[in-house]
Amino acid sequence: MSNMRDEMLAKTAKLRPTSSIREDEVKRSSRVQTAPGLAGALAVSQLRVQELEESGVASELPVDQIVSNPWQPRRVFNESRLLELAESIREVGLLQAIVVRRVGSGYQIIAGERRWRAHKMLGLDVVKASVADCSDADMAVFALVENLNRDDLSDYETATSIRRGEREFPNRTRMAAALGLSRSGLYQFLAFDQLPDFIRNDLDLQPRLLGANAAQDIASTLAKYGDDGIRAARDLWSAVVSGDLTQSKFSAAVVASLKKNEFQPDAGSRTIEKLFAGKAQVGNITKDARGFTVKFRSGMLTDQQETEIRGIIGRFFSNQPRD
Repeated sequence: MSNMRDEMLAKTAKLRPTSSIREDEVKRSSRVQTAPGLAGALAVSQLRVQELEESGVASELPVDQIVSNPWQPRRVFNESRLLELAESIREVGLLQAIVVRRVGSGYQIIAGERRWRAHKMLGLDVVKASVADCSDADMAVFALVENLNRDDLSDYETATSIRRGEREFPNRTRMAAALGLSRSGLYQFLAFDQLPDFIRNDLDLQPRLLGANAAQDIASTLAKYGDDGIRAARDLWSAVVSGDLTQSKFSAAVVASLKKNEFQPDAGSRTIEKLFAGKAQVGNITKDARGFTVKFRSGMLTDQQETEIRGIIGRFFSNQPRD
């Protein structure tokens, strides 16, 4: 199998960024080569994935001996689309075998993770698969390619995949050109790495909480204000998770909090407990010097549950005297 790093470097070695081409050149010639867009730069990888899926002899492998691509960037799989795929497989069978590589006594997925997950949802014991040789570098690229082309990734998931594949390029300038990004665009994705753990932990569960623009603004703000900025961000972050504060206004809220001295360095008097239903956060409980607040995200409670909660709160104070 050809080395994907060599293919990608060869593809971009002589390409020029779009910004370097003068208008008169475009008028003179229709053959000016420019740096490809993200999809174009990854086209050679996508073709290789298709070749792997369509070639080779497929056999039935045990579902429980197969694991995900360790470079899989996707944190959240669309459940409804998986159910649709599972129903299709139930009705007509698997039309296209997945592709795996052998690792030890088992297998890792090269392409076809959604098809494999659909088989697990159906409780099937085996899945049609082709076994191919694949390097670690190629695995990283293929994971990004398949997800970008078949199901939209969030900016955070794309950033995770870009970071994992960074070693395939000699420098970030070539990496940006290969992905069809400007250097500033690339650094927007890389800004996710500069966020504190408490934000990234929530992004692992809800990757669409922040886009790349907001991530870069937050990283820049926290770098400027240091530990005080991080403490203020920790104090305000739950509002973004709950939907009470938009991601685009978070950095400004951190700065405003610091300038107005609303944030106290000693945050020990404030506690925030997150409420979950499975892996999804449905609300939070906040306790500080000003009060005790319970918040649920919109649509998380049924009318009956809301009525029951109101009744419980009412009983707490029903016997207390009024002024």
